[in-house]
Amino acid sequence: MAESMGQSQFHWSVDHLFRRVAGQMVARLVGTFGIEHLDLAEEVVQDAFVSALNIWPYHGEPENPEGWLWTVARNRALDALRRHALWNERGEVLQRRFDQPESAQPVAFAGELDDDQLALIFACCHPALSSDAQVSLTLKVVCGFGVSEIGRAFLTKDATIAQRIVRAKQRLREQAVSMEIPEPVELPSRVDSVLEVLYLLFNEGYSAQSGDELLRQDLCREALRLTERLAAHSAVNRPDVDALAALFCFQMSRFVTRTDPGGDLVLLSQQDRSRWDRKLLQRGARHLRQSARGKVLTRFHLEAEIAGAHALAPSYEQTNWALIVEAYDALLERATSPVAALNRAVALAEWKGPQVGLDQLEILVQQHQVLHSFYPYWASHGRMLEQSGARDLAAVSYRRAAELTSNRAVRQFLQQRLGDLSGPLFDQ
Repeated sequence: MAESMGQSQFHWSVDHLFRRVAGQMVARLVGTFGIEHLDLAEEVVQDAFVSALNIWPYHGEPENPEGWLWTVARNRALDALRRHALWNERGEVLQRRFDQPESAQPVAFAGELDDDQLALIFACCHPALSSDAQVSLTLKVVCGFGVSEIGRAFLTKDATIAQRIVRAKQRLREQAVSMEIPEPVELPSRVDSVLEVLYLLFNEGYSAQSGDELLRQDLCREALRLTERLAAHSAVNRPDVDALAALFCFQMSRFVTRTDPGGDLVLLSQQDRSRWDRKLLQRGARHLRQSARGKVLTRFHLEAEIAGAHALAPSYEQTNWALIVEAYDALLERATSPVAALNRAVALAEWKGPQVGLDQLEILVQQHQVLHSFYPYWASHGRMLEQSGARDLAAVSYRRAAELTSNRAVRQFLQQRLGDLSGPLFDQ
């Protein structure tokens, strides 16, 4: 049992490291020998983490785990490249770059955003690829997402995502894409996809779809860090970049109260607002003010306005639900989104009452069949039914939501709701 617990602990540690540094390791390797060898870079980085899983439980985690992983990946890349024709052309240069001492080649990946990683993000968002392919490839390569996680983000089948990524890599090889940051005139055509990647990265961290934790704060912090780095970049410092940063700050300000000490979910209406992070709220407000320059109103502006309405309200009861519904209406005028439509229905239920929300959900599930397999739909359905007094029907919806999520914290919350509903109706 002790050995099993030890292995579980190291598995969590390695998974956490993978999220933090794998993309940066891939970026550094690709920056050295070109994007045509992207698959090799991913392979050797993956091998390094597998080695950690096999070695660390028995020999202990090294003092510098990032450095250990980088050394393993670097050596395996060198071994592979020595068997490749590229070595005959660039072998001496590659060897010198790889042989730099660690003091000259830092491995403190978590605190940096080097040019290699920034270049890889923009390379993956090359205009030769469709927008969906750009985002999928970047999430996979730079952010370390699995195919299933990307599928959930797009509400798309895993096989479709896998094929999309394979085709995107092939397209980049065919186009001989450069790993250099594009010229300023070329950046605008790629920034939209970069922001979409960061948005989805944050969403996965904010409401983790699997695992034991409701939040994956490392993903959210990374998304905010990258966004603020873009906001500080003179060539891409657009209003929508600040709007996205504002959205992230407002959402992150509530992290400490989204779960209780046991890791269980706490509803917004029950959170202690005095514990919200005031510095992040102020940072979000500053980004929101900066986003107001210019004449273009994007969906990130609207979502930041919604998040700000929640985060800056003195209490749940004083939330401006009318403003939030109006912002969702503006969002849906720009693009059809079953998730935004669902969130609007939830806000409408808080403003006008649960029956109004239920009527909206009935319409939505007919318009968007994908909601049938989306656990937040059933959780919201159950909550509105519970609020309207239909306890038996609420239990059915909560059970369906619990079946559709693989996140422990969410399932535990839904089980608690079912327990609170238990009574004579359910004792037969």
